[in-house]
Amino acid sequence: MAQLLPSSLVLVLVFSATDVILCTENNGCVARSFGYDSVVCECNSTYCDSVGPVSLPPLGQYSSYLSSRAGSRMEASQGQIQVSSSGAGLRLTILPYQKYQRIKGFGGAMTDAAAINILSLSAGAQEQLLRQYFSKDGISYSVVRVPMASCDFSTRLYTYADTPGDYDLKNFTLAQEDMNMKIPLLLRAQAMSPYPLSLLGSAWSAPAWMKTNGALTGKGSLKGQPGGKEHKTWAQYYIRFLEQYAKYNLTFWALTTGNEPTAGRMTNYSFQALGFTPEEQRDWVALDLGPALQSSSHPHSHILILDDSRLLLPHWAKVVLSDVHAARYIHGVAVHFYMDGLVPAGTSLGATHQLYPEYYLFGTEACAGWGPLDRGVKLGSWDRAEKYAHDIIEDLNHYVVGWTDWNLALDLTGGPNWIKNFVDSPVIVDAKRDVFYKQPSFYGMAHFSKFLWEGSQRVGVSTSGKTQLEFSAFVRPDGSVVLIVLNRSSSTIQFEVWDQGVGYIPCTAPAHSLLTVAWNTH
Repeated sequence: MAQLLPSSLVLVLVFSATDVILCTENNGCVARSFGYDSVVCECNSTYCDSVGPVSLPPLGQYSSYLSSRAGSRMEASQGQIQVSSSGAGLRLTILPYQKYQRIKGFGGAMTDAAAINILSLSAGAQEQLLRQYFSKDGISYSVVRVPMASCDFSTRLYTYADTPGDYDLKNFTLAQEDMNMKIPLLLRAQAMSPYPLSLLGSAWSAPAWMKTNGALTGKGSLKGQPGGKEHKTWAQYYIRFLEQYAKYNLTFWALTTGNEPTAGRMTNYSFQALGFTPEEQRDWVALDLGPALQSSSHPHSHILILDDSRLLLPHWAKVVLSDVHAARYIHGVAVHFYMDGLVPAGTSLGATHQLYPEYYLFGTEACAGWGPLDRGVKLGSWDRAEKYAHDIIEDLNHYVVGWTDWNLALDLTGGPNWIKNFVDSPVIVDAKRDVFYKQPSFYGMAHFSKFLWEGSQRVGVSTSGKTQLEFSAFVRPDGSVVLIVLNRSSSTIQFEVWDQGVGYIPCTAPAHSLLTVAWNTH
């Protein structure tokens, strides 16, 4: 492997055997092409391109960051804010008096598979990978979803209480996967992060002996009724999980009521699932989970309902949140990104917010490569980064306060996954070469996670005419403004941004690009 050169040099090598191009550009990305529509950036134990800490120029100037199908990766530039209009055809006007939701954060999931892949690298490469996600030099992830016991991205099926009839959870114990992999990695991530990480717990299945079908997979729900012993034990299982993680100084911002409750209602469902109807979820929260959490040593952990497709909204929210006994324990509604193309954001997310504005909406899972016609890893797919960015912007523009990717890292096949449900990830690990590849989707996430600090508030944007651009604007807690613009079209679009308080910003969105523009207002 050629030695990686500093970012000021340009190196192009062609490996005829694999037809892979390696080069470093001025933004430090060691680019490799694997035959898809763009490139990955390769990192090893001693080198990885990095955005670095972002500080904005003084009032009167702006910063912009560009990523594109053509190969730009968070390419930084600065410019002067103009006092008069450039007369560009299109103008985006920031409307700071139109105020919407405040941001919680962005992140990914520390699955068993993600942990296995991170730990398959040398110590130096592990450090680089974690820094890319969690340090101030990286993309500043602040949310980590943690599966409670096994999911499909595990190498075996297990829960923390597999002893039949153990209603008192006397044999409840964390797994080797937690003790040896997930917990040590979460502690390392937390040590790198400039602020406390918001951990989010989700369970895939209850122990088989608590379930109607006697198995972790397939169609099955808890035995008995909400308020009954299985439902009470399942609520206590959540509390025990929180208590065990707290011993390692890992506390959870939130818990979901369970991953994809509709999956456990499907005959022959292939991996871990636990079925709930909205009525059952409502009653379980009201009678069991809510009271258990409130009387535990972790009463401040939030409860998020649904944790499934927005296809189910607003109906699911109506059933659960219109019941005062359940609603009093609930903070938000968790949504997954699959099937988003089938239902408009307005009639699902928007309608839910209008009905229940006091409960926040939060994206808890998304990945590329899950569909039967577009499966697994595609190294260098810009198209997949665009799909992420489109969904995030659409979600943000419909009151969602954060967005969580699925596996933080996968291998070249998109696993391990015990049922071979292989998908893609923003970071792909090649353990044999001790390298990892940052996909276009990694940079897609960065355009949001790096700039939209917790507490940033979405504000209005108006356009001077019809445009193919997609965008969302925010005022951060320090008063600075961030505008994120996606151009999925095949032509370059010139436009200007008008912020009445500071002036006019001339902008260019190249074909197939993602642009973050930020400026101070005082």
